[in-house]
Amino acid sequence: MRGALPRIASFLIAACAGTASALPTFNEVRADFRPSDTLILSREGEVLQRLRTDATVRRGQWVPLADVSPALRQALVLSEDKRFYEHSGVDWRAASAAAWGNLWNQRTRGASTITMQLAGLLDGDWRQGPGGRTVVQKLGQTVAAQVLDRRWRKDQILEAYLNLVPFRSELVGIDALSRTLFGKAAHGLDDREAAVAAALVRAPNARPALVAQRACGVLRDMQQRPHAPAARVDCDALDLFATAALQRRAFDASEGVAPHFARYLLRQQFKDGAAMPERVPTTLRAPLQRFAAQTLQQHLRELRGRNVEDGAVLVLDNATGAVLAWVGSSGQLSQASEVDAVLALRQPGSTLKPFLYAHAIAERRLTAASLVEDSPAQITTASGLYIPQNYDRQFKGWVSVRTALAASLNVPAVRTLVMVTPDAFHRQLVAAGLPLRESGDYFGYSLALGSPEVPLLHLTNAYRTLANGGRLSPVALQEAAKPRFTPALDARAAFIVGDILSDGNARARTFGTDSVLATRFWTAVKTGTSKDMRDNWAVGWSERYTVGVWVGNASGAAMHDVSGTSGAAPIWSALMGFLHARAPSRAPKAPAGLVQAAVRFGAVAAEGAAAPQPLEAARQEWFTAGTEQAVFAIDSGAASAYWQSARGQNDSKSFAARITSPASGTVIALDPDIPPTRQRLQFTATGEGLRWRMDGKPLGQGARVAWLPWPGRHVVQIVNARGQVLDEVRIEVRGAGAVTPPPPPRRN
Repeated sequence: MRGALPRIASFLIAACAGTASALPTFNEVRADFRPSDTLILSREGEVLQRLRTDATVRRGQWVPLADVSPALRQALVLSEDKRFYEHSGVDWRAASAAAWGNLWNQRTRGASTITMQLAGLLDGDWRQGPGGRTVVQKLGQTVAAQVLDRRWRKDQILEAYLNLVPFRSELVGIDALSRTLFGKAAHGLDDREAAVAAALVRAPNARPALVAQRACGVLRDMQQRPHAPAARVDCDALDLFATAALQRRAFDASEGVAPHFARYLLRQQFKDGAAMPERVPTTLRAPLQRFAAQTLQQHLRELRGRNVEDGAVLVLDNATGAVLAWVGSSGQLSQASEVDAVLALRQPGSTLKPFLYAHAIAERRLTAASLVEDSPAQITTASGLYIPQNYDRQFKGWVSVRTALAASLNVPAVRTLVMVTPDAFHRQLVAAGLPLRESGDYFGYSLALGSPEVPLLHLTNAYRTLANGGRLSPVALQEAAKPRFTPALDARAAFIVGDILSDGNARARTFGTDSVLATRFWTAVKTGTSKDMRDNWAVGWSERYTVGVWVGNASGAAMHDVSGTSGAAPIWSALMGFLHARAPSRAPKAPAGLVQAAVRFGAVAAEGAAAPQPLEAARQEWFTAGTEQAVFAIDSGAASAYWQSARGQNDSKSFAARITSPASGTVIALDPDIPPTRQRLQFTATGEGLRWRMDGKPLGQGARVAWLPWPGRHVVQIVNARGQVLDEVRIEVRGAGAVTPPPPPRRN
């Protein structure tokens, strides 16, 4: 039996030595370390966002020993291993004292050194279980500690231990502990904080009073070190401090200026359970990202009182598709700050019009100088009459396509869609990268005014397609190879549309000559507002960048008197100014197949004019080769009839008193893209001294009256001064009605 024990001991030591020899190197441990958070880096290498990606543990970044405060290093050695720098991994003197104390049932500190504890952290075989370590585990831990001490330097042992040791609850490592309990980095810990941290190593989940008691002892030992300033340790104050610190949770799960981008990037790049890297480089520009977030918040504060609290910004590089800035919400100003408005589906309003006119120009149905009619229109649909209106409730008459698009006129856009067909336009939008779920027939003619829902991400990239001459490529979240472009729009039509959207004179009919959309360098831009003022947009591009901005409410609530020029446009303009503070932006060169020719427009005798006036001023205009012409005019008879119709004027002496519009039996479908309070229906009649009745109640007087539509069946009559009914029509209104007076006219 005596001979068997030494053989068993020798076998156990050999087995433990074999396992210990497989311990990793310091560099291997450092390389295998995975924080519970992932750092999102800008292209400059700056941390933009820290995002928690491991919910099982809270582990910060690896902290080099040089970045750990001297106070903490000393507190840990004094608390856990006073002869750390003297022994060779095992403190035999402490082990003997512990064994002697156990023999006499005396309480001792224990003999486990920092190196032995690190061995247990590196190899689960030596880790202490609920019932303590077995003899084999203790023996193996002892051998492993000596192997570690021979292979690793003391500073490496201490550094690895500080980064791997569990402190409290889910907190592992000094970075997570110092940021959570003390709200600072590990290099800033003072003596008191270091003492609390060292006390937690011994008893991670102890009650605050016990932690404070042990921390007080550590702090006394620290103040007895050579050259330490003499001071009395106030254990009562330390108790209060430790109790408060153990209740803190200062280490937020996510922190930075790009939370929505970070989450989207990780979802896209690391699917199917792929391991999350410690650091992820991106295409974001740190200064631009900060400026975009600050500008959005500042402008929304200026709009306070107009019921608008949310917004989003996206900036793309035209050449590569790289995302340079991504702001998904207004942060603290929002009640739904977690919602990423860059990805949210919203109605784009008039921002779809450039693609409509580009399609019509590509098919040679229109040119930039073609005349389109901005007048009252009643378009027959399966559900009734579609009656589009302009937001300012005014009609401009005959205008060129250039004016219709730049001034964002609704009726000409709907007339163009009638020409193109909703299905054809739907196919064009899908080709430009807009993910429309329903067909063109589903949206009908409201498609011209932006009735589908699209995310800012895809809408901005579609505008980037216009900037790239009709070529589409995906956006890039990380630096990648040269993008692969596919044709999505006719290059000539894309150039003409861009030229129109950069023309300040053309947009003056709606936005004026001194608009926030005007920049001191070349840009092309379009605004849009959806129904009930729920969404407001400004999307445009320069030579190098495409910028998209949305403002509104994540809840879908309507804004109060916020238009394209007061809502999103100022943010868009500020971003463009930042991007081109030192970089020029030149107009693009015309692609092959375009010609520029002089055009002039015919004259029309407008109401109140002394002589016929040209519809628009003569100018140089771009044409697809073969579509150019020198003069654009309309028949004089048609023009006269138009001006009378547009203003509700008729020669009452030539006709008997009758209602000329709408026709009896008309079904009016309220426009889903225009606030109901702005959809007044115009009644016109011939005759003199007319009085109008709606369902037997007075409505107005004269040859023309406006009525705020209300759902239901209605009888409209005109009567003379004696109350005799001269004519009547029966109409039906379908859709939601308005219950409040219409607000003042606004511009889009």
